[in-house]
Amino acid sequence: MRFFIPLFFFLPFLAQAQQKKKERKGEFYFSWGYNKEWYTHSSVKVSQPGLNNDYVLNNVHSHDHIGWDQGIFSIPLSIPQYNYRLGFFFNKKKGLAFEINFDHTKHIITDGQQVRLTGTLNGRQTDSTINFAESNGFYYYLNNGANFLLFNLVKRWSWQESKTGNFKLDALGKAGIGPLIPHVQNGLFGKSNDPGFQLGGWNLGVEAGIRSTFYKHIFLEFTNKIDYARYSGLKVYQGTAKQAFGTYELILSLGYTIQGGRRM
Repeated sequence: MRFFIPLFFFLPFLAQAQQKKKERKGEFYFSWGYNKEWYTHSSVKVSQPGLNNDYVLNNVHSHDHIGWDQGIFSIPLSIPQYNYRLGFFFNKKKGLAFEINFDHTKHIITDGQQVRLTGTLNGRQTDSTINFAESNGFYYYLNNGANFLLFNLVKRWSWQESKTGNFKLDALGKAGIGPLIPHVQNGLFGKSNDPGFQLGGWNLGVEAGIRSTFYKHIFLEFTNKIDYARYSGLKVYQGTAKQAFGTYELILSLGYTIQGGRRM
């Protein structure tokens, strides 16, 4: 009996530890979706030392190119403005997760607008207005992506859950910082750059929305996002450009979540 009394005494503690072990499992998720953007007006500062150019295109208007309005299933999935999320809830009880958050967004300076140009052009001071149009040799695309990459901290609040657990409605808040990976393509005064992808600055973003989860695994997520991006070292003909703008974004994603791993 001496051996059974201590064992019996510790059984409740062993059961509690086992329960805690079960509760410590995390949650992985992945989603893919599409987005729509609106941009603030911005200025583009261009430096071309070999041409004696150091000027600013002031207060330019820009727009996106959603692509999915042309039919998602008639073109490759990666051509429209898409987004993906890869995350892990490391503390399910507090609803905390870490997320890799990528938005393939397209930023295009609107063709045909009148733009004030100030600074130095061909070694001379200038303050003039140009017709920023491709027909005049001007275009400026981040059209294969303005490309926001963020490393986010995520907070989840549970709103509703069915008795069977087959439907859940949660609120989400996200915030993060990360690099920009733009694809730069432009022409200024008829001189085109060599288009391509590059690292080009940093961005900050906050995001809020709702997630509906069905049958514990499949979810639909709708969020609103505000992002501030500062681009630098963007390639232009014989020089570089820099630019900063804000973005308001609507995002709809379809995802899948699985249980796995232990909470840290």
